Amino acid sequence: MNPARIPDLVTTLFRLVLGLLFAVHGASSIFNVFGGNRGSGEAIPVGTWPGWWAAAIQLAGGLLVMAGLSTRVAATICSGSMAYAYFTVHQPDGLLPLNNGGETAALFCWSFLLIAALGPGRWSLDATLSRRRARDGVPAPAVAS
Repeated sequence: MNPARIPDLVTTLFRLVLGLLFAVHGASSIFNVFGGNRGSGEAIPVGTWPGWWAAAIQLAGGLLVMAGLSTRVAATICSGSMAYAYFTVHQPDGLLPLNNGGETAALFCWSFLLIAALGPGRWSLDATLSRRRARDGVPAPAVAS
């Protein structure tokens, strides 16, 4: 394998695994699948603030990141939701994630921020759509820098 392609491969694998883990976490809370909701053992009632909405972001955002579709926007929203979870749920129980049970929220937050900064990589739906637009002569959407 060409060493120049390793960063693309690693970014793609990281994005796929991160999106899958996040989507499964959301599906677990919404549908009580994959081991169910750890807190109550039941699905979160639809529309319950903030739990159901957080789970919806986890499911939808995780699937979008995993597919590499609207990746930067989805990853930014996912990162923000985990920052919110950390500071409202975990941080009041102690400053450090090790002491307040917020390791997962902190890791998800920073991991999604990394994907938002790096982008989806070469093997994503975003990249495929971009290549198709370029091939068809369609101008790329304007992106603020």
